[in-house]
Amino acid sequence: MTDQRINLATGLAACSLVTGLAAALGGRRKLGVFAAAAAAASTVLGQRNAKEAGELDSRVTAMTEQIRQLERAVASQVQNRMAAEDAVKSLSEQLFAAERRAGDASSAPIVINTSGEGGLTDAATGLFNHEYFHVALDSRIAAARRHLRPVAVALVQVVDGREGSDRPDAEPAIAAHALLETLRDCDTATRLADGRFGVVLEDTPENGAIWTLERVRRRIAQDHPNFTFWAGVACYPTHAFDVGPLIDCAEGALTAAYDWPQDRIEVAVE
Repeated sequence: MTDQRINLATGLAACSLVTGLAAALGGRRKLGVFAAAAAAASTVLGQRNAKEAGELDSRVTAMTEQIRQLERAVASQVQNRMAAEDAVKSLSEQLFAAERRAGDASSAPIVINTSGEGGLTDAATGLFNHEYFHVALDSRIAAARRHLRPVAVALVQVVDGREGSDRPDAEPAIAAHALLETLRDCDTATRLADGRFGVVLEDTPENGAIWTLERVRRRIAQDHPNFTFWAGVACYPTHAFDVGPLIDCAEGALTAAYDWPQDRIEVAVE
């Protein structure tokens, strides 16, 4: 449309020039008036074309700026993606190292150390100990990040008695046996330094963790109805993204379970 108006303005200007020359040569007044009108029309069209050209330049400038902003945004996204890939690579390397340590620990002969120094198992139960609990949880969370899977961690305490605040811990071998008989091969049961039990459930959401612990509770209650079973559950990524905060969430849930005198399984608050 702009090109057509430019051509029209050019034609009117040429027409006014020819008409004006003809009027000057022939002395005809009508031709002179027509030439003046053509010149005015040419001027008007020229002004419109100049205005439209200015608006077009403004639009081109705005579009150019938008393109530059888009290019900067794309460049930023590329940098973020590269940073994310580097982070995933780092986590993968950490996972590989943790799994290698765990694999070496599982395949090597384990010497039970009653002092708790240098060994990976608990002397009283034969379960993995406090140090292995942290290694296993770190390894499972790293794998969960890579494969977008949930991980559940539970802290468990079993005491002898159904009433009172000074009930002693139950025989640890009984709870350890119930855990080993209930958990899957991919899950991890450990005995912590304070006498409680730490459980890591791979590829397990909240409801699956609750059902697993309920099966453990029933197995213990079947032969020892006088025991009290408490458990606190937290899940990755629902409650936390790292080992420390996830254990803190499970600790808070277990503390809430202590408020109940009877058996209780509590889930961390989101």
